[in-house]
Amino acid sequence: MLARFSRLLRSRSLPFSTQSVPERLWKVGRLNHVAIAVSNLDEATKLYRDVLGAQVSDPMPQPDHGVYTVFVNFENTKIELLYPLGEKSPIEKFLQKNPSGGMHHVCLEVNDIKAAIESLQKHNVRPLNPEPKIGAHGKPVVFLHPKDCNGVLVELEEA
Repeated sequence: MLARFSRLLRSRSLPFSTQSVPERLWKVGRLNHVAIAVSNLDEATKLYRDVLGAQVSDPMPQPDHGVYTVFVNFENTKIELLYPLGEKSPIEKFLQKNPSGGMHHVCLEVNDIKAAIESLQKHNVRPLNPEPKIGAHGKPVVFLHPKDCNGVLVELEEA
């Protein structure tokens, strides 16, 4: 039955050319993490480690990004806790508007960050920086403008 169906498909001409569909130069992968800005890093760490029983990293300063990060590891993804590092921290500004903290961004993995940036710009999705920076995992990252992503700050990380 399957062989007969395959022969039928090969014998028919398709209404479109499969050669006219360009192959994507990049693709989006899995959700890497959800980042949450917190007003008290110790309390937030204790919640995930001591109350929920999750594996939690030590706080790591990220001076290039103006934050301390703590990663909460789960089987299928991570939560990144963000706390301000320095007065010019973007998280400090976020916490001034949201004193209790809250979701800051989502991070998606991509296989080729430069191709992703180029493609997204063609679709009027603006990166916040023209070039990727090295992120908390030691890999290139770029943030996309929330106004171009349905109000969500999206981070792309090269996998």
